[in-house]
Amino acid sequence: MQKSKTPIAPSLSPDAPLPKAWPFEEARKITARMDARASDASEQAPALLETGYGPSGLPHIGTFGEVARTTWVRQAYEALTGRPTRLLAFSDDMDALRKVPTNVPQQELLAKHIGLPLTRVPDPFGEYESFAAHNNARLRQFLDSFGFEYEFASATQYYTNGTFDAALRRMLEVHDEVVATIIPTLGPERRATYSPVLPIHPETGQVMQVPIIKVDPDAGTVVWKDESGKTFETSVLGGHAKMQWKADWAMRWYALGVDYEMSGKDLIDSVKLSSKICRILGKEPPAGLTYELFLDAQGQKISKSKGNGLSVEEWLRYGTPESLGQYMFQQPTRAKRLFFDVIPRATDDYLTLVQKAETQDGPDLMANPVWFIHGGTIRPEDTSPVSYTALLNLANVANADKPETLWKFLRRYDPTLSPETHPYVDRLVRCALTYFQEQVYPNKTYRAPTDTERKGLVDLADELAKLAPETPPGDVQDVVFEVGKRYFEKSELRSWFGCLYEVLLGQTEGPRFGIFASLFGLPETVGLIREALARPVEEPVQG
Repeated sequence: MQKSKTPIAPSLSPDAPLPKAWPFEEARKITARMDARASDASEQAPALLETGYGPSGLPHIGTFGEVARTTWVRQAYEALTGRPTRLLAFSDDMDALRKVPTNVPQQELLAKHIGLPLTRVPDPFGEYESFAAHNNARLRQFLDSFGFEYEFASATQYYTNGTFDAALRRMLEVHDEVVATIIPTLGPERRATYSPVLPIHPETGQVMQVPIIKVDPDAGTVVWKDESGKTFETSVLGGHAKMQWKADWAMRWYALGVDYEMSGKDLIDSVKLSSKICRILGKEPPAGLTYELFLDAQGQKISKSKGNGLSVEEWLRYGTPESLGQYMFQQPTRAKRLFFDVIPRATDDYLTLVQKAETQDGPDLMANPVWFIHGGTIRPEDTSPVSYTALLNLANVANADKPETLWKFLRRYDPTLSPETHPYVDRLVRCALTYFQEQVYPNKTYRAPTDTERKGLVDLADELAKLAPETPPGDVQDVVFEVGKRYFEKSELRSWFGCLYEVLLGQTEGPRFGIFASLFGLPETVGLIREALARPVEEPVQG
């Protein structure tokens, strides 16, 4: 998936209807915010959109989703207004290491550095000066691989180089009001000791979560005691302290003037609290979208520690970046299953929308997800005349283990197709073949037809045998439909097509059967049906 490296040129006239896509609804929020800031839009600074990242772990599919969705809002805003934007990918790398991730080497080494800022924790991979530097590099590589346009920001750098100093002084000025705002959300023990300020211990380097004895806004310092009872006066400036994360989030919005940041449903209360603190500091919090969380195959919330989800690497093993973009684009405010079986549907949805885009323009085109996925430039070559599901079923019946096997059928279906002239189709072939071998084949189960289904299948084989091999897929589909109507009521035709997939292919769904039969070949399809009918069954199923 590639994105434009330059701002999307305005494509909407002032009186044009707003494209019916959620990024444009979000863009209107930013527009209203920017319009309220100054009457002369030409003199405004670019709108600042932000995404946050905790570098205690490696980038994951949620990271992709948040950056991709924010990028699409950015694209919509630029098209809607013609005004510039910036996207800041902010790493909270001054946070303390609170626990050792389970998916990294040298667990004992990391355990010795619990409590230190991530930028002071050694890299367990031995490649960078710190664990944060390693994960920050992975984040940038990850985002770059998808072509995202962004600016990277490090919390450690912003704290130490003075970027946050003015905001930190302001935080000390309103310290008591911030504490009073947060206290009601805490448990009894934490209430007695809470402060938004986390000083860095001058001797151990630990991020200290301790009671603050005195706050001096003029000096920019706080007084505190460590566990031994020793008293320290620490400056909050220049990287000698950081903020607790909810106050830190608000301080960052205030210091940088963030205009838009989306977040997950699990952070709703945090957003409300940080928004209150941002207003106490003296600015309006950014606009944003609350997106829903991903669920696993059993409908449980995905957890990185449980490993019950689907990684970006796994998705790209079986599908294309464009299909991942399609999955992320659709209905961000609804909870969605994120497991292997969503990949074929997302891929085919993408292919359908690319074909649809060829006949669209103006607001209709800009409401099409592929307009966002390709950064405003539709690439019709990134599609396929054959669906991903059809390729899976072809791999199934052909027992394919090499791309060449599928290409033999594809060339018969359309002689103009080849890996050289249609590289995107070749990518789909390879992805579908891998998906079939690893996700479909081990779980294949065939069922016996009912008596009624058996009669229909016999009839279908006879009718297909009468057709010329070059019969168009649509005409083949008509034959399949007409045979089904002989044995099933109109309301029951869905079960007829279900029978074709379950009896012939050993799966619950598939492409239009006429397309599949044309791909596989009509004589071969007749043979497939008769072979299935000849399979021995222990107990015939009654229709």
